[in-house]
Amino acid sequence: MDTAPHIIPLKRRRRSPSQLAALILIFTLSASAQEPSLSERAARLDADTQTLKREALRINRELFIMEEEILHPAPTQLTVFVTLDVGQFFTLDAVQLKLDGKLLTSYLYTQRELSSLQRGGAHRLHIGNVDNGEHELIALLTGKGPEGRDYRRGATLRFVKGQGTKYVELRIVDDAAKQQPEFVFNEW
Repeated sequence: MDTAPHIIPLKRRRRSPSQLAALILIFTLSASAQEPSLSERAARLDADTQTLKREALRINRELFIMEEEILHPAPTQLTVFVTLDVGQFFTLDAVQLKLDGKLLTSYLYTQRELSSLQRGGAHRLHIGNVDNGEHELIALLTGKGPEGRDYRRGATLRFVKGQGTKYVELRIVDDAAKQQPEFVFNEW
């Protein structure tokens, strides 16, 4: 008994060259109707890229915030800002910041950063952890004083660090009466 299926050979139809061309054209048109054009694909790819960039920036911002919270928890945090008021009698070049005799940071300002400070900006000079208790903060400022002379001066702040974040502002102010700069600490 024969259980194999029977294979019936199909006759091949001969197609004319014009029929073949018509079939190729129909196939090409149906394939191109399904696929978007090159410009549409480029636009979609560009939109996807922009979406990915926005998502990467959002994630980067969240990671930065988490890193700040982990490295500098609020109960032990000390943040020091530098601001500039007028700046006719002093052109800031650099700041060196010490806490309890230990160097925290040194910063050399560019012309662009000075311009931002003169327009009312604030520079976060330092953020770090400090134990609760009494501390001494010393800022050494260098720059050009009245009449373009080299100028180096220090300012000292004694403060008590309690629970919570401690913010300190080093404000450089012109004293018109003395025609000298003043370096004032504000804390909050």
